Amino acid sequence: MKPTIYDVAKKAGVSIATVSKVINNTGRISEKTRKKIWALMEEMEYQPSVVASALTGKSTYTIGLLIPDLANPFFSEIARSIEDRGHSLGYNIVICSTDYDPEKEAKYTSLLKQKSVDGIILASGFENHKSAKELIRQNFPIAVVAREIPSLEVDTVSIDNFLGGYQAASHLIGFGHKRIAIIARDVWSNRERIRGYKQALEEANLEFDPQMEFVTDSAVESGKELAGKLLDSSAPPSAIFACNDSLAIGVIQAARQRGMSVPKNLSVIGFDDTIWAKISDPPLTTIAQPIREMGYGVMDLLIQEIKGQKHVKQRLILLPKLVERETTLAYTGE
Repeated sequence: MKPTIYDVAKKAGVSIATVSKVINNTGRISEKTRKKIWALMEEMEYQPSVVASALTGKSTYTIGLLIPDLANPFFSEIARSIEDRGHSLGYNIVICSTDYDPEKEAKYTSLLKQKSVDGIILASGFENHKSAKELIRQNFPIAVVAREIPSLEVDTVSIDNFLGGYQAASHLIGFGHKRIAIIARDVWSNRERIRGYKQALEEANLEFDPQMEFVTDSAVESGKELAGKLLDSSAPPSAIFACNDSLAIGVIQAARQRGMSVPKNLSVIGFDDTIWAKISDPPLTTIAQPIREMGYGVMDLLIQEIKGQKHVKQRLILLPKLVERETTLAYTGE
């Protein structure tokens, strides 16, 4: 038979009310007792009834997280930071991968509501504003991370993507590069990065070449394919700015396939500062997003809303940072 709350209370040597308070994160229970009860519930494989909690109007201590691509290490890392923060606060995270598909976004938001989650976090790439607007209309707690939706009044944690794109281009311009290509997927964050890149070119009196911009998906193979086309052209770039680290890894692979040295023959800069940037060969120069701070920040804002602790939406914009490693070098060509 499945263990009950009575079994947990008996083994812990506490009252049923104490176990209930730990489950619902209420009351004044010592941290030692909380940890003891959670450990026993895990050991006994006791699962509180989420459905019962929802039906009685109680919190289910479950948060839905919609991300576009689990294969992209940026989203894996931000999901992990959200999960870590949630776990420390007594919340479970249900992760749904949408593949940048608006129909999946609508389907998962509806499904998560049916499962009685307490709130939903929408990550970068979410484009189904109709679904988000409906959640807001219903006063359902939501928050947005790693992107902005200016048309919606919603808690947001993001970075200054314009500044990040500006930093990347300025770094390459500072090394003397003049033909700087950029490759990116067509999502809001990358459009801002492209805008920053163009601003840096303009300030340096460098003309933007429309052929230097390619819109694609975010996979390594796409970066490799598009970089190959650029490098095989009659006027190849001396540097490529990839708007995420996955694309940047593809660029390095394309250069190596052609017998080119990175950074001697081609400078490459990525964006995100994921694990791939650190283990790539050579280690990748990139624009770092404060992933942990973003994940923790969005969870804190959402939980404050769930608990009714605030009534004003907040927009936290964090700063990106250039992390210089070994894939960029001063231009020595003509």
